Amino acid sequence: MAKGSSCIGATHFVILAILVVATTVSSDDTTPIPAADSQVRNWFNANVKPYASRKGTLDAALEAAEAKPRTIKVSKDGKGDFKTVTDAIKSIPSGNIQRVIVNIGPGVYTEKITIDRTKPFITFRGAPNAMPTLAFGGMAKQPDGITSGAQAVALRISGDKAAFYNCRILGFQDTVCDDRGHHFFKNCYIEGTVDFIFGSGKSLYLETQLNVIADQALTVITAQARKSRSEDNGYSFVHCRITGSGSGTYLGRAWMDMPEVVFAYTDMGTTVNPLGWSNNFHPERESTVFFGEYKNSGAGSNPRGRVKFTRQLTDAGVKRFLSLGYIQGSKWLLPPPM
Repeated sequence: MAKGSSCIGATHFVILAILVVATTVSSDDTTPIPAADSQVRNWFNANVKPYASRKGTLDAALEAAEAKPRTIKVSKDGKGDFKTVTDAIKSIPSGNIQRVIVNIGPGVYTEKITIDRTKPFITFRGAPNAMPTLAFGGMAKQPDGITSGAQAVALRISGDKAAFYNCRILGFQDTVCDDRGHHFFKNCYIEGTVDFIFGSGKSLYLETQLNVIADQALTVITAQARKSRSEDNGYSFVHCRITGSGSGTYLGRAWMDMPEVVFAYTDMGTTVNPLGWSNNFHPERESTVFFGEYKNSGAGSNPRGRVKFTRQLTDAGVKRFLSLGYIQGSKWLLPPPM
């Protein structure tokens, strides 16, 4: 199936931070994510500390932005600074150099929300007990009247260095366009049918649930878009959970020539196809894809039925996928604001 150019969003909950800064790799990036899920919280707290305890270790532009954060409030009842998220974003100047936290009150905000690349250091925050819903419906063919198909992107992220915490992202086909840049997803829920995480991003998904909607046709979780070995992008899923109905879902397919996708310590339900991965009807790509698995569990994780081009990774082979170094995170990744 072809990809549309639309970024029309389906319903989702959002808490995110967007940064655009330079990156230097730190030795702290190499601390491995522990094998036991019960230890992940301590690992995260030790390696992703708040700004106050990391002054002098972060990128200079990020430190400057965090020095004097400001908060604006969006509320549908008119009691905030703005009634719409779009208006709140418009109020932030291009070339922004200050952390701006946008507190979004409860309710459904039916808006097609865009944060321009000239507006870094923006955080969306919703209350855990009254989470907002950002919703917009549409199809890929609607923006230009030409593109066929029914896919609707719920979230497109093409900014470098962005983190998503406790987000619930819902769509059908092409739910998350993980387009490009370094990204981090933690404790999220992502739902879809075909290629519902796709693109050329370099992303680490930690403790995130991937839910497959039952469908009569093909179901695929990832369509990672690396085209050559010179491109530094890929997806690493660690301590995630794959749920859904049916039994034919592929973990990924060779949408492009050289995709890189790894699942480690992931609980795979019965929805996962025993073959695991698809060459996307391009057998010549079997020798160029990097589809890896490491110490997964659950009914869908049995390596014996996998296609021959799956890599069952060794401790050494999986190492680079199991740390913040995969996304160069030690210089930019921060926990969500309290």
